Amino acid sequence: MFFRKLRADIDAAMKNDPAARNRLEVYLTYSGVRALIWHRRAAFLYKIKLKLFARMLSQWAKFRTGIEIHPAAKIAAGVFIDHGAGVVIGETAEVETGVVIYQGVTLGGTGKERGKRHPTVRKNAIISCGAKVLGGFEVGEGAKIGAGAVVLHEVPPYATVVGVPARVVKINNSQISL
Repeated sequence: MFFRKLRADIDAAMKNDPAARNRLEVYLTYSGVRALIWHRRAAFLYKIKLKLFARMLSQWAKFRTGIEIHPAAKIAAGVFIDHGAGVVIGETAEVETGVVIYQGVTLGGTGKERGKRHPTVRKNAIISCGAKVLGGFEVGEGAKIGAGAVVLHEVPPYATVVGVPARVVKINNSQISL
């Protein structure tokens, strides 16, 4: 299972990064792939109630990669974190397969509420650099979030959102009249 997920993560990097030359290079040098490897180990420790050790491992991974992923976050195989410095993924976040996350992205909460407080990112969504997705809502399948956007509400499937606060500008590649 571990190797199947690792293979899917490396495949995602090869598919989404034109600079990726070979699988070994991706495995050894891509901080997003390394962060996901450590996250899966930390998530296992968290699941078996070794929460302190899980948090320690996740903090060590943050120090090594610049990518902070809470051990309780659910991240599918085949996610690609490109140039991941500054990426933060919160405790109740869920990220499905095929998602691409660029540097400086936050999948966070908006306060001290309890329960589901971080976003769920559906398959094949793209979250551009510096975007902040804050709250316990869904980013729809195939959605695109523009660089620097601050997303505070649900994003429909196949929509493109931009701005602060983010607003929908396209759905299914059709311009939305504002």
